Amino acid sequence: MERVMSITDDISDETTTETPPPPPPPLPPSYTLFSLRFLRLHGRDLFAASVNWFLVDVVFYTSNLLLSQIFSHYSDKPSSSTAENVYDAAFRVAELGAIIAACSTIPGYWFTVYFIDKIGRVKIQIMGFFFMAVVYLVAGIPYTWYWSKHEQTKKGFMVLYGLVFFFSNFGPNTTTFIIPAELFPARFRSTCHGISGAAGKLGAIVGTVGFLWATKKADDGDNMNRMRAAFLILGGVCIAGIFVTYFFTKETMGRSLEENEHQQEQVNNDESEDEPHIVDGQSSESTLLQTQ
Repeated sequence: MERVMSITDDISDETTTETPPPPPPPLPPSYTLFSLRFLRLHGRDLFAASVNWFLVDVVFYTSNLLLSQIFSHYSDKPSSSTAENVYDAAFRVAELGAIIAACSTIPGYWFTVYFIDKIGRVKIQIMGFFFMAVVYLVAGIPYTWYWSKHEQTKKGFMVLYGLVFFFSNFGPNTTTFIIPAELFPARFRSTCHGISGAAGKLGAIVGTVGFLWATKKADDGDNMNRMRAAFLILGGVCIAGIFVTYFFTKETMGRSLEENEHQQEQVNNDESEDEPHIVDGQSSESTLLQTQ
């Protein structure tokens, strides 16, 4: 009896000292970044996110840079005998920018926060591009008329220009940042978001070059024509954003990140079930025929 008790004690000591085996390593991903399967599943989403971010940054950065040029028409020009104070001019441009930000830019963000889960990301983005295109065309086609008439037309032009920033933030300037963060699987999300953002910065470079062309030193008539052409080009860029958003951008409203991930896994599982499995050097279809 004592021998049996000693054996059981030894067994219990051995079982208590044993550590549980480590968990198995996670399975490798079924496909990698920029593989054919990635391009088939997410290439369209990456294209839409990158192109939309590129287009909106072309418009947004150009609009900000053109603000000083527009202010030079809006403000009273000093006489030739009076030297222009650079600091006062810079302060007045900053003051005008602050007014536009308070009246249009910041309210546009808050409108997006309130309506983004009621209207949807895609609809807000299309709406923003649409109204920005309308404003650019309305302000660009009769551009010289606004500055050749009385003071009221100048104020009306500034109101139109403020609507550009409102619908930019209540539109693609906000949604182009949100959609890539929700659309892609977790292991690709940050990379695809960074690629989309890099495309946006490329659009900012293009917008800066366009600003330099529009503000190139020339006579007043040629300068007006350049500004009109810049506004019409920006309107065309917004129209291109409407088409890219409508045909290529997916809606993510009402779905959590986990649901997006589960949906992608379901697509992967469905595709893997359709593919023949290899068993001992033969596909499952061939082995099934042999058994029959």
